[in-house]
Amino acid sequence: MKKIFLMTFSALMLIPLILVPVAFSATGQAILNEIQNRYEKTNDFEANFFQEYIGKVMRQANRGEGKVYFKKKGMMRWDYTNPNQKLISDGRTLWYYQPEEKQVLLSDISKVLQDKTPLAFLAGEGNLARDFNILNLNESVSKKEDHYIIELSPKEPLATLAKLALTVDKKTYIILQTDVFDGLGNITRTRFIDIKTNVGLSNSFFHFSIPPGTEVIKMQESSAPGSGGKGPK
Repeated sequence: MKKIFLMTFSALMLIPLILVPVAFSATGQAILNEIQNRYEKTNDFEANFFQEYIGKVMRQANRGEGKVYFKKKGMMRWDYTNPNQKLISDGRTLWYYQPEEKQVLLSDISKVLQDKTPLAFLAGEGNLARDFNILNLNESVSKKEDHYIIELSPKEPLATLAKLALTVDKKTYIILQTDVFDGLGNITRTRFIDIKTNVGLSNSFFHFSIPPGTEVIKMQESSAPGSGGKGPK
């Protein structure tokens, strides 16, 4: 069974960009602080998303898309239109629902968020300056994009995360794209568009009621969906 992947692909990535290196010893840390401050002030977040998982060996990409919602205290909801599946957390339980298979996987969301992935940060449970070192900082220069691309490595070694690249809007410091590189060289890319923040999402929106007749599987910590790895089935 393939794990759900949580990070994206976009047509904008097909646009050639010129990346200009930036002196990041001071500037990179300042940008990281601005990103953190922006999300400290963000109670909830919603966006459309596009995803692409690129394996190092099998270069053919798995792709997905849909709409995603985050709220502080570990709440999230990924409603996929392609493939047909849902990934929902109420801050305690994580449900991974595959309606075509009539199956739902349950796991403890705290076990997923403790990996300090972008997932944890967007759900209000992470701290970039605390959890990551800065590797590199570039600026995109094109008529259609005006972004920073900041590359980070986790301070504590993680099998699911060797490097993280964030594409950030230079004016708002909102994260537009995440590229997650695992220890095997696989890449999971997530692009967010039509972003809205502080829209007042209710806690009940992040609860999942299991449909009758659905098989329920309780996942072990090491195989919890969303912890990294491969894309949608």
